Amino acid sequence: MLKDFREFAMKGNVVDLAVAVIIGAAFGAIVTSMVNDIIMPIVGAVTGGLDFSNYFVGLKHGVDATNLADAKKQGAVLAYGSFLTLVVNFIIVAFVLFMVVRTMNKFKRKEAAAPAEPPKPSAEVVLLTEIRDLLKKS
Repeated sequence: MLKDFREFAMKGNVVDLAVAVIIGAAFGAIVTSMVNDIIMPIVGAVTGGLDFSNYFVGLKHGVDATNLADAKKQGAVLAYGSFLTLVVNFIIVAFVLFMVVRTMNKFKRKEAAAPAEPPKPSAEVVLLTEIRDLLKKS
């Protein structure tokens, strides 16, 4: 059973998938930072200094805090600003993945469209062709 598991784990697809998951997690952290630290502050500046991460609606009467962290301590809140930030994050990730897949498909189409060179004749075929040509001359 251990041998079977080792064969399964060492197949190229499993290793490729593991590498893709690790790179995807790192890429997700980069995109999250880009959205939170670059894009959303710019959107906030354009909209007059609004901070989307602190947009919430209290679901109880006792929630009167001015920021999300304190409001969550007071009771249930609907944090639609955080949701909006995550939607922007998702759109960026989806667009980047779309561009990567589109580029890969374009390269695959070019490879498929390029005609393959015909294989070179073997040494026997070359020798037989020379003999044929010599016999024609005689």
